[in-house]
Amino acid sequence: MTAPDAAPVRPGEELPLEALREALRGRVPGDVDALEVLQFPGGFSNLTYLLRLGEQEYVLRRAPLGPLPKGAHDMTREANLLSRIHPVLPVAPEPLLVVEDAGVIGSPFYLMERRRGTVVRTSLPPEYRELPGAPERLGAALIDTLADLHAVDIDAAGLRDLGKPEGFNRRQVDGWAGRWRRAREALKDTGDLPPPAELRDELVIAWLEAHTPNETAHALVHNDFKLDNLMLDPRDPGRVVALLDWEMTTLGDPLVDLGLTLTYWTMPELPGGAPNRVGAAAPGFPDRDALVARYEARSGRRVADALPWFEVLGHFKLAVIVIQIFARYRLGQTQDPRFAPLAKQAAWLMRRAWELIRTQDARE
Repeated sequence: MTAPDAAPVRPGEELPLEALREALRGRVPGDVDALEVLQFPGGFSNLTYLLRLGEQEYVLRRAPLGPLPKGAHDMTREANLLSRIHPVLPVAPEPLLVVEDAGVIGSPFYLMERRRGTVVRTSLPPEYRELPGAPERLGAALIDTLADLHAVDIDAAGLRDLGKPEGFNRRQVDGWAGRWRRAREALKDTGDLPPPAELRDELVIAWLEAHTPNETAHALVHNDFKLDNLMLDPRDPGRVVALLDWEMTTLGDPLVDLGLTLTYWTMPELPGGAPNRVGAAAPGFPDRDALVARYEARSGRRVADALPWFEVLGHFKLAVIVIQIFARYRLGQTQDPRFAPLAKQAAWLMRRAWELIRTQDARE
C-alpha cells in the first residue's frame, strides 16, 4: 500500500541519503541500498519522513531546521517515551531505532513502526463522506482516545518518573509566557505583531497567573492532542489506528490536554490559515459542549466547571507555538512557505484568549 499522505521531500529539508544508508545498515530489516525517502506534509514542528527499504517501511522523526530552544524537539526523549507508553497504550507506535549522533543527518533521529491509515486535517476526506454519521464518529474517536490516554494508571505502568505533576499548571503558565516574550522580542522590529496594548498579551498572562488552579488530577498528558495527530481506519472513522507526535508528553493535569483540544476544535481556521471544516462549526460534527459531555462520560469525571481557565491556556499555548515557528521563518532559519501566515494566527489566538477571559469574568 502506498502512503497517500507522503510526498516528495520539501526543498531544503532533504536527508543525506548515503550517510543515512550507512547509519541504518545492519540495524533494521530491509534493503538499505534501495532506500527511498518521502516526506509527510502535515505538521509545523518536527520533520517526519517515510523511509522505504525495499519491502520494509519506517517512519523517521527528526527536529526541525534552524536554532531550537534548549530542551525542545528531543527525539531521544520522544523515542524513550514511546518505548514505555506503547505497551500500555497500543495506539502509541513502537519505536524501533534511535540514532543520537547528530552528524548523520544534522540532528538526532529515531525510526518507528509504519502504521497505515487516514489523517484528517482540514476537511472530511473522500473515504468518509458517504459513511453514515462519519463526522459524529470521528469526534467521538477523538475524545474517547483522549479520555483513554488520561485513564492510563501511571503508577501501575511505571510511568511516574516521566514528570512532576505537582505544580504543573503553574509551570505551564511560566514556561509558555517566557517563550512568548522571547519570540515577541525577536520580532519587535519586524512589525508582524500588533503592539501589546492592542494584543492584550500581557493581560492574558496576568490573568492566567492570577487564576492558576491546583491540578485536578495527575495523568499522562500528550500536550499537543488534536485531530490531525490521530491516524484512523480508512473504513471506520471511529477506530483509531495511531496517536502521533509525543514530543511534549509528560505528567500533569489532563485538562491541559482537553483545553488545547477544544481550542483546535473550535477555531474557524487552523494554523496556516486553512478553513476548519472538521470542527465544531462544521455540519454534523459535535460541538464544544458535546465533546465535553462525552469526555465526562468516558472519564467518569466532572470537568465542565473547571474548563474555562484551561481553554484560555489552550489558546495562549497555541499562540506561542505558532509564533515561535513564525519567528524562525521570519528570521530566515527555515524556508517553509506554510509558516508565512502564522503571525496573524498567533495574534488572533491571543485576542480570542482575551475574549474568553472577559466572558468568564462577566459570569463571575
